[in-house]
Amino acid sequence: QVQLVESGGGLAQPGGSLRLACVGSGFTFSGYAMSWARQAPGNGFEWVSGIYGDGGDTLYADSVRGRFTISRDNAKNTMYLEITGLKPGDTAVYYCGRGRYGKHAYLSDIEYECWSQGTQVTVAS
Repeated sequence: QVQLVESGGGLAQPGGSLRLACVGSGFTFSGYAMSWARQAPGNGFEWVSGIYGDGGDTLYADSVRGRFTISRDNAKNTMYLEITGLKPGDTAVYYCGRGRYGKHAYLSDIEYECWSQGTQVTVAS
């Protein structure tokens, strides 16, 4: 059974940094691309980043490029999202998902599945 569990959310100040983690189980982690997405209050589901199965290439939404860094440690079955320069607009529930088609990453949330329960990130002073 595929399971994705995040950690690292919480309250952070504007301009600060936060690192989210997503641990996968029930599948061969290195065999799949992984992704982060978020949903802010009143907004739709927004894909923000993806990473290939081997971690060799990464993809970002224009809205977060330069402030978000996605990475993975396949030995630990864990993916990360580091967010710097936090803005109130980053306030959202963040989700991690697994690629539908193996190691190749894509620029859309519809190319991922098995989304996690989500972790709340709140940016406020």
